[in-house]
Amino acid sequence: MISDTARLIPGACNLITDVPGVLVGHASDTHVKSGVTVVTARDAFVASVDVMGGAPGTRETDCLAPDRLVDRVDAIVLAGGSALGLDAASGVADELRAEGRGYAIGPAKVPIVPAAIIFDLLNGGASDWQTNPYRALGIKALQAAAVDFELGSAGAGEGATTANLKGGIGSSSLILPGGTVVGALAVANPNGAAVDDATGRFFAASHEFGDEFGGRGVGEANDPAVIPQNEKLSAYAKLQAGTTNGDLAGANTTLVVVATDAPLGKTALKRLAVASQDGFARALLPSHTSLDGDLVFSLSTSGLSGARELALSDQVLLGHAASVCVSRAIARGVYEATAKYLDTLPTWASRYL
Repeated sequence: MISDTARLIPGACNLITDVPGVLVGHASDTHVKSGVTVVTARDAFVASVDVMGGAPGTRETDCLAPDRLVDRVDAIVLAGGSALGLDAASGVADELRAEGRGYAIGPAKVPIVPAAIIFDLLNGGASDWQTNPYRALGIKALQAAAVDFELGSAGAGEGATTANLKGGIGSSSLILPGGTVVGALAVANPNGAAVDDATGRFFAASHEFGDEFGGRGVGEANDPAVIPQNEKLSAYAKLQAGTTNGDLAGANTTLVVVATDAPLGKTALKRLAVASQDGFARALLPSHTSLDGDLVFSLSTSGLSGARELALSDQVLLGHAASVCVSRAIARGVYEATAKYLDTLPTWASRYL
């Protein structure tokens, strides 16, 4: 079935919102250099999560385990601000409740809003605020949810950074044989790098469609499957030198949401999240470190429909396609970043174009 990947094509928008029903909204505070991104859908969806980073910051992820009761999620929140950013989910939950959405327990409704955060408090933005801005940003992001949304320096990617460049928020999609759609949204804020310093080529280049993140290819010296040893040494030297915030536990994280319209329950979605983690390793060097909070949320907009789940062979192909989307979304987030006042790192465009 993996040979079918040659027949995969990006969706119409090449965004996670190519998955029918999925909506994304951003809200940013340019003074703080931070923001919030909300992934939601027109109706409640099934979701799971897989955490591989050593320093995650999360809310309501326990309920996403396959053996937990709750199977209906109303929104997923990604935010800057480290632990302070988790307050964004409270704003989203309040807004959803006002709209009459949530997990029904008798006459009461409780919105289920899992969330995860990145650390972006040392990116040149103001950090002397006294009132937590993230609750209000969460509300604004939910209200802005739509099919079209900005990539790069927006929402939770507003103040994202990598080892050597600004990070950002990226997205991509693929359509599988038979019409199933899978898409990914990534907040690229890794401890490591997404780009070779010398050439500006993305480590994810072998998965690029067209010129979605520069079209520079993998280069003659690059094996598409293996990062060259000199690039490995370069990246690890930076880590050891502290230039990747290596001395600040939890100071970086890449967050991903993978969505599909395939009818998957929580157990299959857990496996989809696990498979999607391969995309981190193809796009970032290093990834999944003890200093990152790397994780993948996975969701299905058809998981509550009662339709029979995909055959295992189709789930394998779906997981592979999802991991490819993750790699591309991470690269697009870095590629689309824009320069802003008081930036501490250059953008990809300012350095390599």
